[in-house]
Amino acid sequence: MRTASKPRLIPFITQRKGEDAAPDNLIIVRHASGPRLYYADEDAKGRDRPIRGVLWARCGFNPVDEHKMPTGEPQWKLMHPYRQMMMMQAMRCQVCTEPARTALGFIFIAGPKDHDPTQATIKTNQPPVCRRHAHAAAAACPHLEKNPMVFLARSAPLYGVHGTLYGLNADNQVHVVAQPDHALPFGHRNVPTLLASQLIRRLSSFRVVGLDQLTQELTALAA
Repeated sequence: MRTASKPRLIPFITQRKGEDAAPDNLIIVRHASGPRLYYADEDAKGRDRPIRGVLWARCGFNPVDEHKMPTGEPQWKLMHPYRQMMMMQAMRCQVCTEPARTALGFIFIAGPKDHDPTQATIKTNQPPVCRRHAHAAAAACPHLEKNPMVFLARSAPLYGVHGTLYGLNADNQVHVVAQPDHALPFGHRNVPTLLASQLIRRLSSFRVVGLDQLTQELTALAA
């Protein structure tokens, strides 16, 4: 008799089929301090600018299930821009949304080729994971190849944002100027015309460990 397979774990930040980008209704207003990007129908309560006044990409939200998790087929290569931002801002687990702090600090995971672990600082768009879901996240995400780099960070201050830069063409119409492959720090001169889709943190005090070592150290502390 065959037993039902366990449903695959889907991180909270994963974008789902049907959660599409909002219609493009961007405008640029020239100020004395320079041009600034807006939505034509921008939210008066500031919900379109949740972090330090930066304009955030709009995206649909599917209904949630009985566990308050998003529903719909996962789009594994995409992170929902607002859910990513919420988890990164609050330092909550990207899988289950619970607080991610552990006795060893915060656990950040990345693909085996994403970063040079010898660098003094690491910039990441991946929200942390909690102790319970470190192994599960590594197994669930194809990008991590089940062999992630694990960064144990004591310090992970907000750094900046990643997104798309806009400008005005010769006909005074808003158009995409560039899609940088790197994050812009808060305060960068181009941030006012950036539509952000990911919040970035900078790991400045961290250790690199393997998943097995992480489990051993957390278990020893709990003993």
